[in-house]
Amino acid sequence: QVQLVESGGGLVQPGGSLRLSCAVSGRTFSTETMGWFRQAPGKERVFVAVLRWTGSTDYADAVKGRFTFSRDNAKNTVYLQMNSLKPEDTAVYYCAMQISASRFDYWGRGTQVTVSS
Repeated sequence: QVQLVESGGGLVQPGGSLRLSCAVSGRTFSTETMGWFRQAPGKERVFVAVLRWTGSTDYADAVKGRFTFSRDNAKNTVYLQMNSLKPEDTAVYYCAMQISASRFDYWGRGTQVTVSS
């Protein structure tokens, strides 16, 4: 059974940094595309970043230049380094794995990130 477990969320002041982790079990993910999404209170879940099995990445415009998506295949873990955080980055952040051609098939339960002074 595939499981994704996020960690690393918390409360941080504007301008601060956090690194989210997503540990994957039940499947070797070195050849899978991984994604990060977020859902702010009262809003729909939206795309944040994708890290393809080729190593290429894409980011939402709102986080481009501030967030970095990386993976450690030996640890079956992906990371989202978040710098220069803003209050509008406050959300629950979800990690996801894409197996199908057109959708993300497995999701974690999320980790809360709150950016506030």
